Amino acid sequence: MKIIVTGFGRFLDNENNPTKDILKLLPKTILGNEIFPIELPVIFDECFDYLKPFIVDIDPDVIIMLGLAGGRKAITPERVAINMKDTTGPDNIGYMPVDEIIDINGKNAFFSGLPLREIEKNLKIYNIPVKISNSAGLYVCNNIMYKVLNYIDQNNLNIKAGFVHVPYSDESKPNVDVFSLPIEIIYQGVIEIIKAVL
Repeated sequence: MKIIVTGFGRFLDNENNPTKDILKLLPKTILGNEIFPIELPVIFDECFDYLKPFIVDIDPDVIIMLGLAGGRKAITPERVAINMKDTTGPDNIGYMPVDEIIDINGKNAFFSGLPLREIEKNLKIYNIPVKISNSAGLYVCNNIMYKVLNYIDQNNLNIKAGFVHVPYSDESKPNVDVFSLPIEIIYQGVIEIIKAVL
């Protein structure tokens, strides 16, 4: 199998994004399956445009998208992406959409193609905090999840895809009062997420 794993760099007040660190740590293969780490721009209208050529060229079996949700106290696989972008904070070029449809011809929502309960079970085995989330927000994370699932749907592609939010790593949290996990634990969680889709 070929598995694309995406992450992001800095955004808003988050100078250090643990998902970028995870991409650097990923091995080239896991149990004989190829891993393709890709850092995406935190830009609404460019994010999917940047990823699409990789999807075409790699022809992956799985796409696992990662993002930071500072303040959450677990790794949170997202259940659904909705056809809406709305934010009180700008993306990395200053764009702040309000009540905007992502794709006027697209469906209202898409459910994740990842095995969420299997992911949950795998992480719990190692006592890694995990909780299935019913909202990916309306920032760039929901935007890329929706666009990827919409692209798969419109082109009838046999690709499992979904989004997973991670909390701050110890290295990235803005202050001592915010929940965080060691980057090694987040990394182990991502490895177990990958294993769940194999």
